[in-house]
Amino acid sequence: IDGCRPVALPRAATPHLGSVIANGIFAPDTQILGDRYADNNTISGPGWSSILIGVWADKHGVDDNEFTEPNYDEFPHFFQRIKESRPDAVTISIADWEPITSKIVRSADVARHSIDDQPSNSGNPHPEHDVVVTRDAVEQLRTADPDAMFVYLGQVDETGHRYGFHPRVKQYMAAIERVDGHVGELLAALAAREEKDLEDWLILVTTYHGGRVTGHGDGHKVPEIRNSF
Repeated sequence: IDGCRPVALPRAATPHLGSVIANGIFAPDTQILGDRYADNNTISGPGWSSILIGVWADKHGVDDNEFTEPNYDEFPHFFQRIKESRPDAVTISIADWEPITSKIVRSADVARHSIDDQPSNSGNPHPEHDVVVTRDAVEQLRTADPDAMFVYLGQVDETGHRYGFHPRVKQYMAAIERVDGHVGELLAALAAREEKDLEDWLILVTTYHGGRVTGHGDGHKVPEIRNSF
């Protein structure tokens, strides 16, 4: 969930995320930058690279959204690590931020940017894009047999850029609540799988950054931006 501040979750009506938290582990003060390296900007390119690869930007080489010299051959997407261990594993990525699909993903059996006409980081909320992503992901859970799936939902970040990243901003909170509904759809799709009694899913929900006012760039020393969950 891009751009979702941890402090906003308990103030929003999020029953589905709440159920994940209640039945799992919640870390509300994760830091998006490591002590060893913090030269990368606090934006999506380095952030989602770090999440999907598992190393800081000094290794994966992405400091901004330009992807000038990514080091993905040496430090690839975690799908590639899965494939190295289990070549027959099915890996699926569905996102509505295009660089995830075109730049970061490696070794996916399905890698889909579900919105063809969305400008990257436009700052204009498009909640219908997350509807399409969720519908696509639910269909994959219904018809395919994924071993690992990544689903990206972007409207919370877009809404923050437009109206503000704060729990007092009603549009921001409404976006979080809509995304919670999408999380519920995904959880229901998992529960409806024919092989559910034989499967044991690990569900991870995270965000790359928070935000302050209507931005999150250059947020190296800003807790509202640095804190993830």
